[in-house]
Amino acid sequence: MHNQVSARVVINLPREIAWEKLQDLTRAHDYVPGVIKTEITTANTTGVGASRRVYQSDSKSLDETVVEWQEGHGFLLRLHRGARGAPPPFAEAQFRYRIDDAGNGQTSLTTTLIYTPAMGLFGRLLDKWLLNKAMRGTIRDVALAMKAYYESGEPTTPERIKQLKAALREQNRNAAQ
Repeated sequence: MHNQVSARVVINLPREIAWEKLQDLTRAHDYVPGVIKTEITTANTTGVGASRRVYQSDSKSLDETVVEWQEGHGFLLRLHRGARGAPPPFAEAQFRYRIDDAGNGQTSLTTTLIYTPAMGLFGRLLDKWLLNKAMRGTIRDVALAMKAYYESGEPTTPERIKQLKAALREQNRNAAQ
């Protein structure tokens, strides 16, 4: 893998409760922006080899297969479209969800996209100028949406994500002053 982009948030829940939510692979549509439906495609629903299909529309989907499982702390998913491999613009892509104790009954959540751009030199230039920045925003949005979903139990809507991003911008402005 070539590049990675991460975001970290603190969830106001103990790690054990966050883990119960995280290991439920059927709930991605409740916190991943743009995902409208999640379906398990393997007999096993947790652990290495478990796989799900997430839908961005009725006809557009992505497969996510667990390739690494760390009980109580997270897992690594290989992103692919069946046997065709990673979706464009990636030659390879994986997504890591990682939780750790953050103290005071809170949990640190880190979401990470690990990827290799497709299209050789052109792909690397595209990544440098455009893709990496866009992916940083997307990965941050996933982390913010997961925090909101975990703390409220309510699916995170596009409107809620806009509110969370606005609050984060305000928080960052205040911290810079």
